[in-house]
Order: sequence, then C-alpha cells, then structure tokens
Amino acid sequence: MNAAVRAVVRVGIFTGAKVYFVHEGYQGLVDGGDNIQEATWERVSMMLQLGGTVIGSARCQDFRTREGRLKAARNLVKRGITNLCVIGGDGSLTGANTFQAEWSSLLVELVKTGNEAKNSSHLNIVGMVGSIDNDFCGTDMTIGTDSALHRIMEIVDAITTTAQSHQRTFVLEVMGRHCGYLALITALACGADWVFIPESPPEDDWEEHLCRRLIETRGRGSRLNIIIVAEGAITKQGQPITSEDIKNLVVKRLGYDTRVTILGHVQRGGTPSAFDRILGSRMGVEAVMALLEGTPDTPACVVSLSGNQAVRLPLMECVQVVKWPLLALRSDSPLLSCRSFQNNWNVYKLLAHVRPPSTKSGYNLAVMNVGAPASGMNAAVRAAVRIGLIHGHKMLAVHDGFDGLAHGQVPSRTRQLSRCIDAFSGISASNRTLPKKYLEEISATISSFNIHGLIIIGGFEAFTGSLELVEGRGKYEELCIPVCVIPATVSNNVPGSDFSIGADTALNTITTTCDRIKQSAAGTKRRVFIIETMGGYCGYLATMAGLASGADAAYIFEDPFTIRDLQVNVEHLCEKMKTTVKRGLVLRNEKCNENYTTDFIFNLYSEEGKGIFESRKNVLGHMQQGGTPTPFDRNFGTKMGAKSVAWLTGKIKEYSRHGRIFANTADSACLLGMRRRSLVFQPLAELEEQTDFEHRLPKQQWWLKLRPILKILAKYKADLDTSEKAHLEHITHKGVPAEANI
Repeated sequence: MNAAVRAVVRVGIFTGAKVYFVHEGYQGLVDGGDNIQEATWERVSMMLQLGGTVIGSARCQDFRTREGRLKAARNLVKRGITNLCVIGGDGSLTGANTFQAEWSSLLVELVKTGNEAKNSSHLNIVGMVGSIDNDFCGTDMTIGTDSALHRIMEIVDAITTTAQSHQRTFVLEVMGRHCGYLALITALACGADWVFIPESPPEDDWEEHLCRRLIETRGRGSRLNIIIVAEGAITKQGQPITSEDIKNLVVKRLGYDTRVTILGHVQRGGTPSAFDRILGSRMGVEAVMALLEGTPDTPACVVSLSGNQAVRLPLMECVQVVKWPLLALRSDSPLLSCRSFQNNWNVYKLLAHVRPPSTKSGYNLAVMNVGAPASGMNAAVRAAVRIGLIHGHKMLAVHDGFDGLAHGQVPSRTRQLSRCIDAFSGISASNRTLPKKYLEEISATISSFNIHGLIIIGGFEAFTGSLELVEGRGKYEELCIPVCVIPATVSNNVPGSDFSIGADTALNTITTTCDRIKQSAAGTKRRVFIIETMGGYCGYLATMAGLASGADAAYIFEDPFTIRDLQVNVEHLCEKMKTTVKRGLVLRNEKCNENYTTDFIFNLYSEEGKGIFESRKNVLGHMQQGGTPTPFDRNFGTKMGAKSVAWLTGKIKEYSRHGRIFANTADSACLLGMRRRSLVFQPLAELEEQTDFEHRLPKQQWWLKLRPILKILAKYKADLDTSEKAHLEHITHKGVPAEANI
C-alpha cells in the first residue's frame, strides 16, 4: 500500500495538485482535524520497503451512516478536496462508491447549515484494491497478494526441511475465509499433497482419498507430506474443515507424526515484494491520471491490472461481482469462473494425480535446460515430467544442454527422475553450447533414444539453439520432431514472452539488496550508491528494480544516455542532498554503454559530488542468479511445464504417420510465452523477425513504457504515457483543473 501512497503523492505534486494524507482511513475522514494533513515529496521517502500502510487504516462504523458521511464531506469541503483516492478491499471501495453517489445531496445539507461548498460541486473517486486474498474481480492481482505468498512460501520452505528430517506430515493453515487463492497457489508452488479451498469442497469420501494419497506419496520414497488448508475450507454440506480435524484424521488412521502450523497475521506483514511495489506504483500513477481527467459525470472507477497493463474499470460493477456465498460455493462462483483461478486449479489437480495410467502412449519426451541457471527452472521440469507421466509418456532428462544431447547424456531412469523432481532438484548443469556444429551427433542421439518430442528450458541460447535445430531439419530428418521452448532467464530478454522464468526471483534479490544498501546509509549522510545489475543488453532488471527500490536513475542500453544526462543526474542528486533525504541510489545495467562503465560513473559522481556527497559502488554479480525461487517463478514454471507437455502431446499425434513422426512445419517448433494475460505458443520462425540478435533482445519490450514513471517518482521532468493514451497532454499541456486537491 505504501508504494501506492507514494506514487499518488508524488505524481499528484508533479502535476501541480495539492495532495493530502487522510490518516486512519474513513475514521480519519470523519474525525477530520490533524487526521487530514498536506503531503510533501519528502514525507513519502523511504516508504517503499515498509509493510502495512504508514498513514494507517481503521474499520469505521461511523462512515456506514449518512451522518458520518456528512461529517466526512464537511472535512473535505473545508480543505477544497475534490478528488479521493481509496486503497482497500471491497468494503472500502463500496463505501467510496456510496459516498460519491450521495455527494450532491450531502453538499445541499452542508449549504443549509452555512458551510461554503461552491468549489466542491462534484467529487471524483478512484479506487485501488489492497487485499492479500486476491478476491476482487476485474484485476489479475491485488496489492499485497504477492507479498503474502512470499511470507507463506518462506515458512513452507523452512517447514519442509524439518518435515523431511523427521518424516512428518505438516498441515498448514493459510488465510482465506471465502477465497482460496493463497492456499491454491501455495499448494501449486510447493507441490503439496492436498489442498482444501472454500471454492471447491472435496467429495464426500475425501478422508479415504486423502489417506490413500499420503500413503502413495510415502510409497514413492518421500519423507514428508504437506497439506495446505484455507481457513474457510468447507465440506459439500457447508461444514468447516479445520486444520485440527485434518491432523486428527491423519494421526488416527495412518499414525503419521503430524504437526499443525497456523500462519495467521504473519502473512500480512513483512517487507513487500518487488512485484507489489511496482504494482502499487503503477496503480497510483494511473489513479492520479484518472482523477485529474475526471468530470462531474465520471463514475467512480477502480484501477486494475490486466496482463501487464493498468486499466480502469467501473468500480461498482466490480464490487457487485465480489459477493462471495458464505456456504458451499457453486461451480459457477465468481472465482471458479475466473479463467486464471480455474487454470491454476486444473493444473494442481493434474499434478496431484500421482498414479500414471496403466497403458503407455509409446512416446518418449525429453526435457533439457540450456544456458545460465534461473530460479524456477526446476518447477518447470517437475511439472513437465509429472504431466508427461500422466499422459503415459516415457520422460527423459538430457543433462548438460545441447552438449549433453550431442553426446548421449540421456539417462532413462524414470523412477529416479520422478523422485528427484518431487524433491525439486533438477536436471544437472546446463551450459551455453549451441547445437549447430553438433547437428549430426544430436540427430544420432534422437534416433538412438527414439525421442519424439523435445522441451527446451532456458534463455536466449535456448531460443537461438532451437532455431538452429529447426534450420537443420532440411538435412537431418531426425530433427523433424515437435520442439517447445520455455523461456527461463534472469535477463528477461527472450522474444515472445513478457516474462521469463527466473526474472522475478532476480528482481526480488536486487530489490532486497538495494533496501539493505540504502539502510546502511541511515547512519550516514549524503551518500550515493551506484549498483550494477545483470541482464546483458536488456535493461529489464535495472528498470524494474529502480521502480521497486526508489532509485534516482537507472541506466540501460535501450534508453541511450549521454554525458549531459549524467551531468543532469549529478546536479539532481546535489539538489536532493539539500532536502531531508540525503541518500541516492543509481542503477546501471551491465551493458548499457561500453564507455560509461560502472567505474566511470562512480568516478564521475565522486568527482562532481565532492563536498556534497560521497559515492559507493556495488557489482551484484551472480548472486542475482541464485536464491530460492519466488512464488511467481514457481507457479509460472509449473504452468509452463504442464502446458508444454499437453501441446507436445497434441503435436506428436498430429504429425504421427505409421509409427513415425515427421514435423517440419513452422508451427511444430514454438516458444511458449506469456503475452499480456495468456500463455501462447508462437512459431520460432515468426519470433526470429522480432529479434535483435546482435544485442540479444526483442525489438519491442513492454516495460519500456514504465521508465517515465521511474523518472517522475525521482522528481525529474518527464513525459508520462503509461497506458498508451496521451494522459499528459490533458494534464500538463492543458493544465491541472483549478484547485485540484487529492
């Protein structure tokens, strides 16, 4: 929430508006006085890394009454506030919509009692959804959900080690009285044996089914069982299913050593994730634009996320959908009818099916990693192997990338592979070798192991290597098999996908490191840090980490800069040191400029800042490639792996003739990528035209539109065009509406 507050304040001030804090939510709006204070640029500094909300929140019964709303209106009119930005759940947003609907009649009452209201003829309201449950229809993700998942997965990972050591069963209860999103994504990300969610009550004989599942898991050599339960889990009869009920069942029927962990409010706390900081910042910017573009006839709207775009939706239409049934939820409930939730649920149910079919398909699918490691690769491998076994395929693991494929490093130990995937270990080392000079050997390996389909998980080398395989089809018939590429690289530079597996983990690593570096300057004054990030020529990590950590500048290859730009940045930091905020943070992508190196920029800042600030530099290096995968990367990798096998299975059947497979069309070699909000397969040949091979970049990158936000939030003059509409022309060229107060 703090990221959203910060963005609203700074963009509001940037456009010339006067911005106010309302402390303690609607209660502060009703009580007035010191609860409503003017905000300044400096007061929102150092907020990004703080959980919760620094301006406070409170449940307010007074605002539910017309008398309370009349008091709130009087306090707004007194300060000339004509725009209200509300960050909260469906209750808060419903109250905001009621407030706007009553505004005219409230003003009439105020005028009758002698209050001046001539400049408050209408009230514009924009909402942003802050809820860890992700239970608001109209947005792909709500502010706080990703951070809550981070807290949960940290605990799950810690519990897993002790559960394996002692051969225990753990029952973890997570929040979600009417919504099982947190429980479902946690189960998907950690490979839980069972998950209970309120949207889909289990069958009447679920006790027998659960015990059988746990026995089968132990029979495969697993030393632990994980059961996730949402606090609102119920039976088909509407009776609650508690974590204690599940524990007692497992102990009584199986005799397993079982422990219960109730996570409680720890899920709401802690440092926000990089995703939530960026989401809050983007929504805050869009909210201000919506407010200042509003007219007396503009209905209240809510800023939502659709894919990678910030969009505006009618507030009340969204609120009316989010009326969860309190008892057993129907199959047509709002959440289960949500495509994303339904896809997650379907994937989990598939992966939880641990018994392969008795009949075999006769097809062999190989999985391999290519290029540098990326957190989340193992989740993709695990899902691919599990789904492949469910389809009846024989799953092969290729070790050491294309080099291993050329030299026949394809052990066919399906049982052992299944075990290692359960434990989230992965295929051994990948490398950057490209296949062009090994096409003959690779063809021989494919023929020797009778490989019918190939899944290649990796970065830019995986993409270019797959193109070389496709090119070799004309000479080697064995290469005419379906190929699916899954992008996995911290650089996020693979064409055809908005996101790559591993980029979110790397981004969080950088953001956390920047937080610690900024914190180290708390006891000192006037210090500027220059941080070098990975990414090759791609500036994704530097830009997004800059947004998430509140950087003053982020230098990248895609946004060329000159010595004059560096001079402007130094002068900006010199001015900043005169304020109450005496810290600076500058990010530099490793290949942003061959001459303006990290050392050059450090030396320049050190020289030009003499007597004003000190400079320090840090090269983060390969620590960005390590670490435990984030919930997003685990979930993303899992869905990508599952979808790739389903696609390959269809293609193998399509190109199978008389027991032989001959796939030589463009659509038989595809990259699976995320485009906005969908996972789509795109022919490699088409993506080749969209690629800058010299710099290993897609020619078009969606996140470049966010760079103006980074500059504005750092107090630079910049054009703002975040949603492909000319918001800035209305706001800065035509001028801010008179006395626009937010």
